[in-house]
Amino acid sequence: MGTIKKITKGMKKRYWLFTILTPITMIGEVFFETVIPYLMALIIDKGIADQNIKYVLTTGAFMIGCSLVSLSCGIGGARFAALASQGFSHNLRSILFNKVQSFSFSNVDKFSTASLVTRLTTDVTNVQNVFQMLIRICFRAPFMLIAGCLMAIKINASLSVVFLISIPVLAFFISFISLKAYPRFSEMLSKYDVMNRIVQENLIAIRVVKAFVRGDYENQKFEQAADDVKKTQVCAERLILWLLPVMQIVIYSTLIAVFWLGGRKVVFGSMLAGELISFLTYVMQILTSLMMIGMIFVSVVLSRASIRRISEVLDETPDITEKTASCVQTVRDGSIVFNNVNFSYSNNVENCVLNDINLSIKNGQTVGIIGGTGSGKSTLISLVPRLYDCFDGSVKVGGVDVRDYSLKALRDSIAVVLQKNVLFKGTIRDNLLWGNKDASDSEIKAACDASDASSFIESFADGYDTELGQGGVNISGGQKQRLCIARALLKKPKILILDDSTSAVDMSTEARIRTNLKQMFPETTKIIIAQRISSVQDADMIIVMNDGKIDGFGNHAELLKSNEIYQEVYNSQKDYSDADLVETKIGAGE
Repeated sequence: MGTIKKITKGMKKRYWLFTILTPITMIGEVFFETVIPYLMALIIDKGIADQNIKYVLTTGAFMIGCSLVSLSCGIGGARFAALASQGFSHNLRSILFNKVQSFSFSNVDKFSTASLVTRLTTDVTNVQNVFQMLIRICFRAPFMLIAGCLMAIKINASLSVVFLISIPVLAFFISFISLKAYPRFSEMLSKYDVMNRIVQENLIAIRVVKAFVRGDYENQKFEQAADDVKKTQVCAERLILWLLPVMQIVIYSTLIAVFWLGGRKVVFGSMLAGELISFLTYVMQILTSLMMIGMIFVSVVLSRASIRRISEVLDETPDITEKTASCVQTVRDGSIVFNNVNFSYSNNVENCVLNDINLSIKNGQTVGIIGGTGSGKSTLISLVPRLYDCFDGSVKVGGVDVRDYSLKALRDSIAVVLQKNVLFKGTIRDNLLWGNKDASDSEIKAACDASDASSFIESFADGYDTELGQGGVNISGGQKQRLCIARALLKKPKILILDDSTSAVDMSTEARIRTNLKQMFPETTKIIIAQRISSVQDADMIIVMNDGKIDGFGNHAELLKSNEIYQEVYNSQKDYSDADLVETKIGAGE
């Protein structure tokens, strides 16, 4: 019941109106369909048998009127059901998408991107289809079944025993097959997740695939995934296919019995011919309604797995939440304090990736972080804007625990340029305005000057209105990085985090960016994660990370004297430092 409330929450009133009108029109259609065979029997047994033409014409005209009303109800019901189901699916997708937007990184990691895509598309479509059947056929079929049974019993109670036997037989087979098919459909949807993941990875990394000539390998991988989907789908539907022959056997057996027993009654005079014809029509209505109910069961079986998967998303509790009351709405400054911080992606104390982190960064400082791959650099800075939460200790920004801020206030004051540069389809201006949707042209220009992006942007024919392909495929990696830095600077943040975000630019460009940031944003705390010593050696403080711990901190000269890891990294890069210095001076025009 809770899931139903979540799914239908916020659905527009007009869609609720369509949802209510659908069963009403369906019941109207069935009512007049049920009346028609009875009128037909009267025409045969009274009008034709008594050669009463007036009775035939009058009753016939009434029957035509009932047919037209039934047709109108059917058309109206189909339209209302389509509109209601479309509104339902739109509402459900919106709820799911909004829920996903509230997820933290760990919540998204739990489901995987491909699985969330499947749930927002295939699973919602399955639920939409069953919703349409429920408001349309689920009212039409039972009402037709009941009305048909009552009319058939009214015409001849003893002959009605035939289909009263066949109904339980058919219901048993429908229930048995549907219950057996459920786990197979559930497995099929999990195979869809795998196939979608492969498609997504291939499309995102298509340039890598082509560069390494791995097209054949990717084709084989996709063929295997598609084949797995096909096998599980065939396995699931093989059971469902038994429904049709079982239904046909029951229906034809019932018709044969009615023809045989009803024909004998007509011959012996205990039943009129018109009554037998209308009785047969009611039998067909009854059996047709049973087939509709069977279709509903099949759809419910398929959608049951989809509903479960959708419910998992709706019932997921975001790991990152904010206090409902008394949230701090203003970040005073860019000072950062880590106090006895421990962190694990699985919230397991035995599997920590950050251990006993104690660190104090003053407002306006430039802090460099270096360390080997997997040392915890990116994880450390992800705790500042609460992309993840530490499970032990605290992280304070501006003297306040980050968990006491509203998420909007905290993240508005922090700009993060992640390792993976993400740009969206649209113009360069559109992408930059993500940093500040109200930014003026002069502010955009200043941010691009600071990130050394203005020169290449202005070299384009359309300048800031140049269209970017999906992910910024039509510009270089270094240009992407500079645009992402400019976008972050437009936020005018109190804290700027650059996570290895100048790795694709040359030494001279990187030097200009560092100089610009120092001069143009003196009050902004700058955290620079880098692999190159040259990227951080001018920082006020350099932090050396090793295996999730702070191995040492200080300025460049202090670490060269006291920290073995820093010395080792410096010496390994020393051969290149002179060449880098020359390149930097040339780029600076010295």
